[in-house]
Amino acid sequence: MELALAMPLLCLLLLGIVQIAVVVRDQIVAIEAARVGARAAAVSADPATAAEVAVRRAVSLPTRVSTVAHDGYVTVTVAITNVTDVPLIGVLMPNVDLHGSATMILEPP
Repeated sequence: MELALAMPLLCLLLLGIVQIAVVVRDQIVAIEAARVGARAAAVSADPATAAEVAVRRAVSLPTRVSTVAHDGYVTVTVAITNVTDVPLIGVLMPNVDLHGSATMILEPP
């Protein structure tokens, strides 16, 4: 009897853990995409375009890329919106905006 009462809560907890794992995975993807974009921007004559192309090739998720070159450095910021689509949890949890950023030294062309 106790197991029957606890099973829905246990399933909800398990689905919550799965959704958190998906959010963490997407956060790591955002950070890695920013690093790849910053590296491409650092060695290119056109940092913004190079970062955009590199991030698009590295990530299959919809992203927003921002590139800022300043004082011999380039900073690339990648934003990903994680859609909470795990059953039951998606209704309880709003979408999560994730950001990754990386800065590298601009190399002379």
